[in-house]
Amino acid sequence: MPDAAPLSELAALARRHDPDRFLCALFAPPKARETLFLLTAFNHELARARAATSNTMTGLIRLQWWRDVVEEAAAGNPPRRHEVAQPLAEAIRAGQLLPEELLPLVDAREAEVEEEMPSRDALLAFLRGSAGGYAVVAGRVLEAPPAAMPHLQAAGAAYGMAGVLRGIGIQAGQGHCLLPSDLLEQHGLTPADVARDPGTPAVATVARALAEETLASLRAARAALRGVLPREALAAALPARLAARDLRHVLSASWNPAQPPPPRGLGDRLSVIWGGWRGA
Repeated sequence: MPDAAPLSELAALARRHDPDRFLCALFAPPKARETLFLLTAFNHELARARAATSNTMTGLIRLQWWRDVVEEAAAGNPPRRHEVAQPLAEAIRAGQLLPEELLPLVDAREAEVEEEMPSRDALLAFLRGSAGGYAVVAGRVLEAPPAAMPHLQAAGAAYGMAGVLRGIGIQAGQGHCLLPSDLLEQHGLTPADVARDPGTPAVATVARALAEETLASLRAARAALRGVLPREALAAALPARLAARDLRHVLSASWNPAQPPPPRGLGDRLSVIWGGWRGA
């Protein structure tokens, strides 16, 4: 069970910007929690490359800044003065986080800052590299066995897909759409159409098709993890419990893609707590 120790600065950052993964990290062994909080904070900075910028070039520049942070730390250069970059450099030098694991997380985000997601395959590749990549790095930090890594990646990608679908309305408010163009085209829509009116019934149709497909793959990944993931590494898989709940909500008749996602409730927290105690 997580202890009640005061939060570090990194833990506070993780809780403020990514409360889902913060909660899941609390179920990691104490010695690994700070590294997971740092990984979560780093992942948030990468996600901001799109949310905090108005065009593709600026987003790519932000990602390059973080790529430079990782490469400079690996080369032994002095860390940059930044609340995440400095502890990240220290963790890289201590071998807690590996440059060869972090750089692909940066690379994966380039697809997110482009004007549109061209295809279903492109979306899946983005999710495997971003949210799926996060889950793999978390698994390595928690000493998960190699056999668990493909399933952690699949579970992480499903969590990422759930986030994309829950956030359709928010993305539209930013003038952006991550739904794949090829699927939208089948319904006579473009990403620009979704950004203008995410409440169009065809948007829900596309989203629900993706949710149904993702939920099936998530069930398979969670079943596989039960046989190979040790208790000490459960925290890497716990976001999958939230993903399953979110995907089922997208598939419900009451879901409206134009509305902001509902705040996390007691049921969400209890699901993660139950998974942390009994298995993801």
